[in-house]
Amino acid sequence: MHEYYPAALEAFDDWTAEGPWAFVQAFPTPAKLIHAGKRRWEKFLHAHKLYRAETYPRRLEIFARADKFAGPPAVTHAKSRLAVALVKQLRVLQAQLRDYRTTIEKLFAEHPDRDVFGSLPGAGPKLAPRLLSELGQDRQRFQDPQALQCYSGTAPLTVQSGKNRWVKFRRACNKSLRSAVHHWANLSRAECAWAQAYYKHKRDQGLSHSCALRCLGQRWLKILWKMWQTGTPYDEALHTLNQVKHGSWVVTLT
Repeated sequence: MHEYYPAALEAFDDWTAEGPWAFVQAFPTPAKLIHAGKRRWEKFLHAHKLYRAETYPRRLEIFARADKFAGPPAVTHAKSRLAVALVKQLRVLQAQLRDYRTTIEKLFAEHPDRDVFGSLPGAGPKLAPRLLSELGQDRQRFQDPQALQCYSGTAPLTVQSGKNRWVKFRRACNKSLRSAVHHWANLSRAECAWAQAYYKHKRDQGLSHSCALRCLGQRWLKILWKMWQTGTPYDEALHTLNQVKHGSWVVTLT
């Protein structure tokens, strides 16, 4: 679209949403957008819930000059056909993803461990089912928190040869679970004061963003393992009380 339709890219910021996709289908070329006129532009914005008082005047101004920086006719003809074809594929895929999401939400709601995983701060409706599916139902699968931490890739790998010793990033792990824990740890910072304090402490120690999240994920997995074993939902007050009881240094940061 940079080559034939820069006005469309300028008018819309989020191209993961369906509104801009529908725009490409409704007005596949700058010439057709200009020919449609202001009334159809306004109707489209309202119909696709894209009307915003703060962006409306700017978008109309962009639409009005859409043909000023358009590509040559041959490029526009070829590229517009490709863009419309991609939009149709994306809309079909989006419908399939919505269907998957509905099914996942239904299965998660019926699962006996839904309250355990659903209570995890920051996990939300997408990561909670993902974490549940990765851990499964077999409580004997991970004998202790360290087994789960190694499986998920948050635990570092120690290599020793003679007097030499190295601590390395663990690559042999469940990469899907590692990714889920990484995102969960990051999102938990907005909901848990101790999680944000722990992350900030690691950053202050000189660790990178990813490494600090991996350390936070390591700590979260220890908590999750205990919750999973006992079938107990997460309780922020109880966790804080346990931190105080055991003299955790994290308490001093919050």
